[in-house]
Amino acid sequence: MTIDPGHGFRALLRPHTGVVTEIRPTARGFATDLAAVVVGEGERFFVKAMRNRPGGRRDQILREKAINPFVRSLAPALLWTAEDEEWIAIGFEAIEARCTEFSPGSPDLPIVVDLLCRIGRLGLPGVVRDWPETRWDWWADEGAAALFKGDALLHTDINEGNFLIGAERSWVVDWSWPTQGAAFIDPAMFVVQLVAAGHSPEEAEAWAAGCPAWAWADPKAIDAFAVAYARMIRVRAMRKPEESWLAAMADAIEAWARYRGITKIM
Repeated sequence: MTIDPGHGFRALLRPHTGVVTEIRPTARGFATDLAAVVVGEGERFFVKAMRNRPGGRRDQILREKAINPFVRSLAPALLWTAEDEEWIAIGFEAIEARCTEFSPGSPDLPIVVDLLCRIGRLGLPGVVRDWPETRWDWWADEGAAALFKGDALLHTDINEGNFLIGAERSWVVDWSWPTQGAAFIDPAMFVVQLVAAGHSPEEAEAWAAGCPAWAWADPKAIDAFAVAYARMIRVRAMRKPEESWLAAMADAIEAWARYRGITKIM
């Protein structure tokens, strides 16, 4: 499918792409106003764009722009940015890759674990110190939010679509909301995704155990995170009953919490 966001958008990109001949949306990028492969004069780019309005979604673009120089060992390079009164856009090198699969028996899982470990080995860029992780704090038991603090760089959007496998290398993409926090959080989010994909909680934790950040974590901190995460997603699922994936994710987190011996969540 080809879409056209308008002549103004094409004009905005032209200094970076040349004359735009095609805008081909990707399956990814549901949280952006536009995620597409843009074909210019002999070159292709992956472009993410938002309507240029103050607020969280614009901030996602700005965060991804700021973090990219520090994560290029794992992520496609950001090549240019463009902005006018209507749009803010970032253009990446286009890569040939497929999304991973988290289902039981998937041959992609060792690659994903390796990528998670590599995220854990990245240093914490100074810019991230202005982005402390707080999303789960409100949902935590009294005093438990302190267990989510730390000095690790976190991706925080762990899902099948954000780990890509190419012919010669693999990538972690969509660094829209990196934060500073406890290193176990990304592996814990991986556990939840695995349970949602059909793994037992025991199997899911066995995969996460390949990450030092998980192996070294305080079990009490993981338990506190499971409780906070379960509360947050269950409430979101109740508020948006039409979003069936939220209910499925809430079920997965609660199943994981029960496996860890947590009997009371809400």
